[in-house]
Amino acid sequence: MNSRPLLLAKIMTKQELLQTARETLEANWRAPGFSVPSGRLYPFQWNWDSGFTSIGNAHINPQRALREMETLFTGQWANGMVPHIIFHSEKETTYFPNFDFWDTTVNAGAPQRPKTSGITQPAVHGFVLEHLLNTFPDDAATIATVKALFPRVVNSHRFLYIYRDPEREGLMFMYHPWETGRDNSPLWDASMDRIVIDKGTLPAYTRQDTKIAAADERPTADQYDRYVHQLELGKRNGYDGPGIFAESEILIQDTLMNALLIKSNASLIRIGQRFGFDVGELEEWQQQSTRAFQQKLWHEELQTFVPYDVRAGAQIAEREIGSFTALSAGIASDKQAKILNDYLQSLHDRGFYLCPSFDPDSPHFDSRRYWRGPIWPHMNWLIHDGLKNYGFGKMAEVVRNDAIHLIREFGFYEYFDCQKNTAPDLTQGYGGDQFSWTAACLIDLIET
Repeated sequence: MNSRPLLLAKIMTKQELLQTARETLEANWRAPGFSVPSGRLYPFQWNWDSGFTSIGNAHINPQRALREMETLFTGQWANGMVPHIIFHSEKETTYFPNFDFWDTTVNAGAPQRPKTSGITQPAVHGFVLEHLLNTFPDDAATIATVKALFPRVVNSHRFLYIYRDPEREGLMFMYHPWETGRDNSPLWDASMDRIVIDKGTLPAYTRQDTKIAAADERPTADQYDRYVHQLELGKRNGYDGPGIFAESEILIQDTLMNALLIKSNASLIRIGQRFGFDVGELEEWQQQSTRAFQQKLWHEELQTFVPYDVRAGAQIAEREIGSFTALSAGIASDKQAKILNDYLQSLHDRGFYLCPSFDPDSPHFDSRRYWRGPIWPHMNWLIHDGLKNYGFGKMAEVVRNDAIHLIREFGFYEYFDCQKNTAPDLTQGYGGDQFSWTAACLIDLIET
């Protein structure tokens, strides 16, 4: 086990934590105006990472918070999609899959520069813009940036409703686990297993992530083969063609992706009303999506929200972190919110840090491996926000304090073990270190 970094060899004060967070964001800032998630592991601009990073930067460098969003949208496609990776540098070769592997030239609407990936990520941009506007309500630069980006963010939602909801239910689907931000969650196992891999048809590739992070903290080789398979399926269909819906074994209406879309819809409606923009289309989407989420994604037996597997025609009956984003989006009824709050209380009472990314009672739970159990600071940020909105201040503080404690104890890592009984044997967190959204969310959790 690696020794704890020297800076974290003692208990850090609040001011030391904030200073280290600021230094992390400064170290991860790049030209032409964006943050990398982590300098070694993720050397480009990631979509929803940039959103959360902007929220933290708003406290220390408002100009960078605005610039981050502007730079992200330089990669937007003509169809409205905001890709999950923007490759501002074509000389960086330490990441797979790089821009050449994505080959987005198969879609005429993809920008020639900057190069991008061919899939998207959760729609955080609406609520990020509202957060920046609420933080600086009278600042001319903030108002101008929000006004300029407003139609582009609306168009990114339009992409999801047109290309990812062909049956017009109000719920978008994902076909690649990377889109959800929860790459290797057990939620996708059954649909991933439906993919029959002929390794002879897969393009040759070499992973880079396991050269930097421990292999037992990352997705497996079999999972990666399926990720590449889905990438190739998207490429064959220009990344937006109807063949994706027709061919893909993975078609899932995800809780988190749809909840954050709904949350951002609500933010865009409020922004539009403030500035006199037409919000009729947004209001129609919002009404349909909120109703469909409630009707289709609540699991009566488990008493939680779950994704829906379109190909299987069934709900995915597992407890996991995405359910709780319904609180941040204001989707849950008061009764459902209390049930979710009580479940978190039960985990807390049993000696878990909050919030585990997957059900600790599941045989699929793994407290070390990426999205199969560990805690992610930006998810705690979302859930803290949701619990406060429903009046569960006590549990919101537990969620907030657990995130701060883990960062203080184990460093500014990508994710953390949720088991308190293993903590004495650990010296650091998991995944990438000096992580931008970890620093950003810490700043906002402390400062607000």
